[in-house]
Amino acid sequence: MAARHNQRAHAILSASASFRWLNCTPSAKLNAEIPDVTTEYAREGTCAHELAEFKVNQLLGIRTDNPTENLDYYDQEMEDCTDSYAQYISEVISKYSNPIVMVEQRLDFSRYVPDGFGTGDCIIVADDVLTVIDFKYGKGVAVEAEHNPQMMLYALGALEMFSILYDINEIQMVIFQPRIENISEFSMPVSDLLDWAENELKPKAELAAKGEGEFCAGEHCRFCKVKAACRKRAEYNLAIAKYDFAPPDMLQDIEIAMILERADSLTAWAADVKEYALSEALKGRKWNGYKVVEGRSNRKYTDEKAVASAVKAAGKDPYSEPKILGITEMTKLLGGKKKFEELLSKYVYKPQGKPTLVPVSDKRKEWSAAENDFQEE
Repeated sequence: MAARHNQRAHAILSASASFRWLNCTPSAKLNAEIPDVTTEYAREGTCAHELAEFKVNQLLGIRTDNPTENLDYYDQEMEDCTDSYAQYISEVISKYSNPIVMVEQRLDFSRYVPDGFGTGDCIIVADDVLTVIDFKYGKGVAVEAEHNPQMMLYALGALEMFSILYDINEIQMVIFQPRIENISEFSMPVSDLLDWAENELKPKAELAAKGEGEFCAGEHCRFCKVKAACRKRAEYNLAIAKYDFAPPDMLQDIEIAMILERADSLTAWAADVKEYALSEALKGRKWNGYKVVEGRSNRKYTDEKAVASAVKAAGKDPYSEPKILGITEMTKLLGGKKKFEELLSKYVYKPQGKPTLVPVSDKRKEWSAAENDFQEE
C-alpha cells in the first residue's frame, strides 16, 4: 500500500470544467482568457481537502503535519466530514488484500485531451478494479457519479499509469459529498470508458483546444465565466419571451412544459446579466437609460449591550430569545418612534447601501465611486 502527493494545478481543458467544455467547446478558450476569482466557498473547499488528505495519509500510515492550525476555515462540521471520508476510504481498502492507494495524485489524460491533466483525490488499484474517489465539500447541488466526465477523465489518467501493470477491467467512480449525505457510486467496463474517450471525448477536446465548434446553452452554463454576455445563452432564454403576453389557457401543453423547463434558467440568466452590467458600470461603462445609485439598507445597532442596558433602564425587556429585538420590534416595545429615538438613537446607524443599477428616472443621486470611497475612509 502506498500513497503519493502532488500539488493541485489547473489546465485549460480541466477535468473539473469538462461538463461545460464538452457541451460547449468554444467556451474553453474564452474562459481561459478570464482570470479566476477565488470565492470563500472555494477557499473553504480547499481547506477541507487539505484536512481530508491529512486524514487519509494517517490512515495509510504516512506521517504528515496536521494542517488544522493553519487552515483559514475549520469547524466541527469539517472535522466530522473529513472523518467520514477517511472512514469510507478505509472500508473500500478493506475489500482488497494488497491495494495501491494514491492521495491527491496528478493524473495525465493528454492522450485524449490536449495538455490534459488533473488531480485525483483518491485512487485505489486492486485486482482488476480501478476506483476513483472524489471528495466534494460543496452543499449546493448534489453531484452524481454516473457518466460524470470529470471522474471519467480521472479514470483515464489512472489507467495511463496502471494499465501496463494491471489487467483492469472495471472502473468504479465515487462522489463523496458528506455535507448533504450524498455518496454517489457508478461502475463501468473499461471498454466503455475507452470507447467514450476515442469517439466523444477526443474529437470534442480537439475542438475545445482550438476554440472551435458550436456554442451551446444549457445547465453547463452555471460556472461559465462569460455566461452573462453569451449570445447563445441569451437566445436560449429569450426563446420563451414570445409567450409572455399570451393568455395561459391558450398555450399548448408542450409550450407550458418548455416554459417550466426554462423558467429557472431564465431567472438565473437575468440575474447574471444584471450583475455583469453593474460590475461594468462600476468600472465606468455607461448603459443607455441606466445609472448606478446607492442601494437601500436597514438600520443596525452599533452596541447591542448598550441598547439592552438603556431599554432595561426604561423598564422593558429588550430580548426576544435568543437575541436582542430588532429595531422594528424594539420601537413597538418602547411605545413608538419618539421613545425609541430618545433612548437609542445614539446606538443606531444606517450602513452604506450597496451600489445598484436603476433606470435614470430613479430620483436617487447617481453613485460616485470616489465619493463613496472617501466616505468609507
